[in-house]
Amino acid sequence: MSVVKINAITVPPDKQERFEERFRGRAGAVEQTPGFEWFELLRPTEGTDQYLVYTRWSSEEAYEAWQSSQDFDRAHDGGGDTLAPAAAHSAHLWSYQVLESAGPRANQENQV
Repeated sequence: MSVVKINAITVPPDKQERFEERFRGRAGAVEQTPGFEWFELLRPTEGTDQYLVYTRWSSEEAYEAWQSSQDFDRAHDGGGDTLAPAAAHSAHLWSYQVLESAGPRANQENQV
């Protein structure tokens, strides 16, 4: 059963552009990690300054292996800028098991 990890990070408005820039420039090592299934960075649109970092894993063990890896440490070292301390005390990790999941249905009319 897949597991989802959602990191909810409050980013002050004056740091949001830099926060997004850091994600655009990420190395992408997580995509090569065994058990990794999905990543999304969600930008708040109204009513909050909390970004959500969504990752999906084949198992809790796969996530824990990533979290204890050197690639994880490199990805989360803060890049030497002032963003990491600004967000460090305002991050919350939520964990979920996937019970159901669905994608778009194939359109019957378009199938041959």
